[in-house]
Amino acid sequence: MKSCKPPDPNPKIPDFTLPPGACDAHCHVFGPGDKFPYAPDRSYTPPDAPAERLRALHKTIGVERAVIVQASCHGTDNAAMLDAIEASNGTYRGVAIVGNGVTDADLAALDRGGVRAVRFNFVAHLGGAPDLELFDSTLDRLGPLGWHVVLHLDAEDILTYADRIKRIRVPFVIDHMGRVKAAGGLDQKPFKMLLELMKNPLAWVKVCGGERVSSAGKPFHDAVPFAAALIEVAPDRVLWGTDWPHPNIAGDMPNDGALVDLFARFTTDATVQRQVLVDNPTRLYWS
Repeated sequence: MKSCKPPDPNPKIPDFTLPPGACDAHCHVFGPGDKFPYAPDRSYTPPDAPAERLRALHKTIGVERAVIVQASCHGTDNAAMLDAIEASNGTYRGVAIVGNGVTDADLAALDRGGVRAVRFNFVAHLGGAPDLELFDSTLDRLGPLGWHVVLHLDAEDILTYADRIKRIRVPFVIDHMGRVKAAGGLDQKPFKMLLELMKNPLAWVKVCGGERVSSAGKPFHDAVPFAAALIEVAPDRVLWGTDWPHPNIAGDMPNDGALVDLFARFTTDATVQRQVLVDNPTRLYWS
């Protein structure tokens, strides 16, 4: 079982000042393992990255709110995430992973705990496609809760699962710009499919994971045109996040303060910046 590199322990104070109410809409908490054990069938073991460290990071970089996304290393045990949300005084929301056998009462309890979505992973190195029957049955239950679904997939999977995506009747969010590779350029088919998908009024996308999109490495500037294009096509359905503590990064570990400055390159329009950082996450997670 592979282990992950720890995040940069010295986040810089960003040159770009985030607007009041700015939200880190994609981050994680891991462990501590002695309190919140990792899933026995996990594909990787991260270093502990508990909620107090996340709060310290957010204070440094100027984030006031956050959405904690459950990652596969904790499986369907959402306890660490729920604990962090409970301690946040309403400033954190969550995205859960659920399994077979999840009941309406379970979903209601997650809702009371601050969860507003479920996440399904389609990425091959994290186990590939989910149980598609579970996927379909779970999505049928999200509407009454006012929840959405988060899809962790590679952009080429948009074609593979096109029929299933067309059937989605709740908002759905694509993680990490669809994990496109910058070396393929803006005209690569997977990115064109993602841009086309964004014409669907239910489709949202996160312009995070620049370090995953980049082919050049730090400071990840080759990811900027992809984020800018997504913001241009659907500025009212774009979210931003750090992805702290950056699990499964094979290349350069980003500095989270520098990622804030990278966002400032995605769009220089202050109104659009506020829309992505404040208004959009408010609508999706706090309305």
